[in-house]
Amino acid sequence: MTFTDITPQRSWFGRAEAWLDDRGKGAWIAVMVLGFILFWPVGLAILFYMIWGKKMFRKSACHRGAWRMHRSGLTPTGNSAFEAYKADTLRRLEDEQQAFETFLQRLRDAKDKQEFDAFMEDRARAAREETTRRDDAPVAPEGSGAY
Repeated sequence: MTFTDITPQRSWFGRAEAWLDDRGKGAWIAVMVLGFILFWPVGLAILFYMIWGKKMFRKSACHRGAWRMHRSGLTPTGNSAFEAYKADTLRRLEDEQQAFETFLQRLRDAKDKQEFDAFMEDRARAAREETTRRDDAPVAPEGSGAY
């Protein structure tokens, strides 16, 4: 028994669709653009097929979601000892993440305070310089016509 005996034979359209699916969204988009370039109704038909056939959203979103779920450890293993270890490790990591986020917030607050203090110092320095300039400015004698 060969592989072709097991797999059903597809039409040229089915084979083309499978070939494009194997190459991902980029291949579908390239074919659509070529369809628009060669004869715009073909490109439009491919676009509609991609949207209503969910070609733009199905493969990448579902595949990544399943992979992310598998990698994150959300799928149960059936081993209670491992599940307890996994739960403890995840809890510990969440605690560490919370502590790190608190640390980052303290750093941001300290930086904000430093920037605010520098701003206030610059403002006070400018006010002192303005006061010094006013004090050092020559006073016009009375009756000279200066206001």
